[in-house]
Amino acid sequence: MSRSDAAELQDAVGDALTERTEFFRTAGEYREDGTYEVSRCGADSAGNAKVFRDFEELRRLYDRLPDEFDADAVGRTGITGSRRHMIVRHVAEHSAFDCEIASRKPLRAEKTGGESKGTTSADDATAELPAD
Repeated sequence: MSRSDAAELQDAVGDALTERTEFFRTAGEYREDGTYEVSRCGADSAGNAKVFRDFEELRRLYDRLPDEFDADAVGRTGITGSRRHMIVRHVAEHSAFDCEIASRKPLRAEKTGGESKGTTSADDATAELPAD
């Protein structure tokens, strides 16, 4: 394989491992190193993002939250500042979580308890993302 072909293959593999999906207010990105980043749409500072070890870490955080939760409940998991509100919005926007915004002021989400809107594994959740 030529060096040029190898470079093209490396770029293709990197693109396959990373995927960013933008929702209304938040975005989720499966990064090349296996981590999952939740960020605010249109924001570019570290204060507007939270990186999880993988998608399953976010799933476990969600599973620990009560049926109705707000930023304070998310804060009890160790997430601080405005990232708490961002996580509330992200789980309500992401199809892998059976959750919706129950109140905007104050911001509160509610697990709907019905059929899951998506899947529980990172691989399955990635499969739901639209292809470019």
